[in-house]
Amino acid sequence: MPDLSAPWRGVHVATALPFHDDDELSVDYEGYAVHVRFLAEHGCDGVCPNGSLGEYQTLTDEERARVVRVAVEAAPEGFGVMPGVAAYGALESRRWAEQAGEAGARAVLALPPNSYRADREAVVGHYREVARAGLPVVAYNNPHDTKVDLTPELLAELHGEGLIVAVKEFSGDVRRAYEIAERAPGLDLLIGADDVLLELGLAGAVGWIAGYPNAIPDATVELYRLATSGVGADLEKALPLYRALHPLLRWDSRTEFVQAIKASMDLAGLRGGACRPPRSRLAGEVAARVVRETETVLALGYR
Repeated sequence: MPDLSAPWRGVHVATALPFHDDDELSVDYEGYAVHVRFLAEHGCDGVCPNGSLGEYQTLTDEERARVVRVAVEAAPEGFGVMPGVAAYGALESRRWAEQAGEAGARAVLALPPNSYRADREAVVGHYREVARAGLPVVAYNNPHDTKVDLTPELLAELHGEGLIVAVKEFSGDVRRAYEIAERAPGLDLLIGADDVLLELGLAGAVGWIAGYPNAIPDATVELYRLATSGVGADLEKALPLYRALHPLLRWDSRTEFVQAIKASMDLAGLRGGACRPPRSRLAGEVAARVVRETETVLALGYR
């Protein structure tokens, strides 16, 4: 069971969003609700709607708000919903955090300003604004896409002011886990990229905002539990599983991660489907690799 006093902990799936096969690629809300319930039934602790995997940048305001409401309504008791509230400006991010709270979410996931190379003062101001919504805020450090790096020093400042409770660490630099723990010992570390799950799990992560559980929840949740057992990770079991899954987990850190995960979902008999433009279906060798690597994992019995 998830820790209800810290609802950002555990395995929260950055959910892919299904679309109908029509001219507008309209959102399949019923299909999304089915997927949320499926993830709950297969051991996940919560979902993060409206992240990049949910293609939030392509949604209208009405669609984006409804996705959060659908996730909350579909979630069984004790299953967390932590929406992404990324936006161009701090005021808009705060409004999305307020909408999440009104819908029944208990925490939010917030990027720094993501279309503006913000300095320290702007980043702190951004999180002050989001925190005004009154929900616990998980910072999302993705310097590759935002061009803003939430360094351990800056995270410690944000946490010290009471603006954030955790960080989704997606820099790829696993060494940061130890400096974050030193500078901000009360700040929860969440695994932000699937292909550093074991490394950050061993370094003390207490949660994972995850991509590939969309397609293979049983195996990935088992891997997370083995790597973050709290009484000493079971490396004898975790390492061979991690090696077997790692070719797939790497896609979470690549440009094509949304298409790759949706393609893996389709191969696993789930509802992945098409992406909205500008993302298009994978083709050529990239598509062949995703198919090959997914089929290898499925043939090993991992689901």
